[in-house]
Amino acid sequence: MKKIEEYFVPWVKGIPMYISGHIELAWKKPELHRMMSNENPNPPSEKVLEAIIKYAKMSNRYPDQGLVVRGKIAQINGLGGAENVMLGNGSSEVYDNIFRCFLAPGEEVIQHTPCFGIYKLRGTILGGKMVSVPMIYKDKYLHYDATGIIKAITDKTKIIVIANPNNPTGNYMDAKDFVRIAETGIPFIVDEAYVEYAGLGMSQVGLTKNYKNVIVTRTLSKAYGLAGLRFGYAMGDKDVIGQISAALLPWNVGTIPMWAALAALEDTEALAFRVKFNNGEVDFITEALSEVADLVVFPSKANYILFDCGKTGKKGKDMVAYTESKGLIFRPESEKYGSDGWFRITIGSKEENRMAVDVVREFLTKK
Repeated sequence: MKKIEEYFVPWVKGIPMYISGHIELAWKKPELHRMMSNENPNPPSEKVLEAIIKYAKMSNRYPDQGLVVRGKIAQINGLGGAENVMLGNGSSEVYDNIFRCFLAPGEEVIQHTPCFGIYKLRGTILGGKMVSVPMIYKDKYLHYDATGIIKAITDKTKIIVIANPNNPTGNYMDAKDFVRIAETGIPFIVDEAYVEYAGLGMSQVGLTKNYKNVIVTRTLSKAYGLAGLRFGYAMGDKDVIGQISAALLPWNVGTIPMWAALAALEDTEALAFRVKFNNGEVDFITEALSEVADLVVFPSKANYILFDCGKTGKKGKDMVAYTESKGLIFRPESEKYGSDGWFRITIGSKEENRMAVDVVREFLTKK
């Protein structure tokens, strides 16, 4: 008789469950300040809370397919209607659903690194091969390499995925380069999880009208501050979205997050407040830490800032350990580009951001 392990498909066998250690730490030790997961420090607006309470009382009923909120998303983005929008349990499920519609074992996904780790997670679980095209580290800046992405295309390439702005670098790619990639005809996912911080004028959603292969994804976890409700969405050509939606689990988005999302999208004042607060604090931290000798501070249009302290002689992992001892959780980054000085800070409350600046200065200037 075969062992149960022999029945697993080869590309799943041995893959561990994804556990976010820093988030587990934050829940186990709530006294620590959460500055590591690109969360919004501001709680949901009153209008969102009202929707949560209202629809919590209807939790005994199955949700519908979300036509109202999908229609609202289409309206905001100048699209035809609900049929141009697919909902997901966070944008993570959206990627999973898109990937399983295009990717077969042995086929390739091109990602631009460093990037959001979920692409690799969802590609690998399907037996896909991840092809990583590194950004170009030059003049204290990480540049997109659209030419490198196009050169990496093979006859096995089934998906290209690029975050705009990029996580963790916080910058945007030139609009003309999106067109170059779109014109390859390969399914092209543009991850716009943080686009609201710079405004929808930076979005590439307009490309979906001319290129059926372009799919734009977003989430309400960041600027809208609803990470715990798990609500994401994809936008694209109605026929493409319709086919991808066929692979959705029925009722994948619950009644509460669906109507809370609608309330959030309609509460434009609350979004404006969160965006203004975030961008002001990004400027504060950037200016305050740009004064530290040999610390590279990457300009960010999102709710996090990437740093490289390699030239100070200190290591990023030691920075993270030190800040935890001072009550703050930062995000470590892997060694890359010949430096082990990488770390990232998520924007917190005003008090937390000033604590963070003081702790970083203290660590980098001590002998």
